[in-house]
Amino acid sequence: MSSVAKVLIHASQFPEKVRRDLFESLRARRVNHKFHYDSVKQTQKWLALHQAYSPTRNDVDCRSIYTQAFKAAAEKIKSSRVHVIGLGCGGGQKDTQLLKLLKARGREIFYTPCDVSTAMVLVAHQTALAVVPEKNCFSLVCDLATADDLRDVLEEVGPRCRAALDDPQVVPTVLTRLVTFFGMIPNFEPQIILPKLASLVRPKDFLLFSANLAPGADYAAGMKKVLPQYDNPLTRDWLMTFLLDLGVGRNDGQLRFKIEGDRMNGLKQIVAGFHFTRSRRIEVDGERFDFRAGESIRLFFSYRYTPERVRKVLAHFGLEVCDQWITRSEEEGVFLVERRSPTRQVEE
Repeated sequence: MSSVAKVLIHASQFPEKVRRDLFESLRARRVNHKFHYDSVKQTQKWLALHQAYSPTRNDVDCRSIYTQAFKAAAEKIKSSRVHVIGLGCGGGQKDTQLLKLLKARGREIFYTPCDVSTAMVLVAHQTALAVVPEKNCFSLVCDLATADDLRDVLEEVGPRCRAALDDPQVVPTVLTRLVTFFGMIPNFEPQIILPKLASLVRPKDFLLFSANLAPGADYAAGMKKVLPQYDNPLTRDWLMTFLLDLGVGRNDGQLRFKIEGDRMNGLKQIVAGFHFTRSRRIEVDGERFDFRAGESIRLFFSYRYTPERVRKVLAHFGLEVCDQWITRSEEEGVFLVERRSPTRQVEE
């Protein structure tokens, strides 16, 4: 194993762009989620939170549905070469489990761990090297919310481009793309992220993603049931790190969680906001941001779906669920998705 790791940084994470995004978050009082993964400290806090509360760590049934989904995806892919693109890869454990299954089936595998956090990408990169040759790993740091050229970038850094560079006379063989998006869709506005996901899923490609669900037939009641999974000490500590590192004191206000409805897409979300009880000025690179008592800043939001709502919102962007796996608790779902055929779209 090499003592260095090759990681590409997309322009969305260049220092000046990150600086502008930070200023915009503070002005708008709506924090871009990427700033909760910006430092190694924040990454470690998130990993601890994930270990403590993630269903895949604490629920055997939840782990089972991922295993079932991975096996189904591996069986459905018939091509000999597969490029797994892990969007929001986190630590890469799920992606690596999937890669092992594909390798066991004799597939030549390529992997692109992609995350807004350099630390996360490095963790995923190292985890995947137990399965993927380093020359087949194309690590990418990127802000999915603001990168408008993700499809082109993945073409440029992926295995087809690598093959052409190695030997311009060789035409790369057909390669299936399997995009993973685990635990991420709740933290994006559907109208922002889903067009980007859809653009990556070509005919005969697949998208495999998970969604946090509101359990039961009563959507509102299901939201209330899962609220404690967010309003807990580890989550509070992780979210507050962003403000504390900017100079906000814990006694400057209160972190509150609530359930809100989104009229635009008909979904409900859990929102965490810090409510100032006294005035506080934040200074960043010579810029001043004044928060008065009574004001608040949204630190975090998480949409909770239902299987029916997943299907409906995906269909709007030309994607179709071809299989799904739901935990018995109805709080987690994994969905195997493909591009809807033009014939079906016309029929509907």
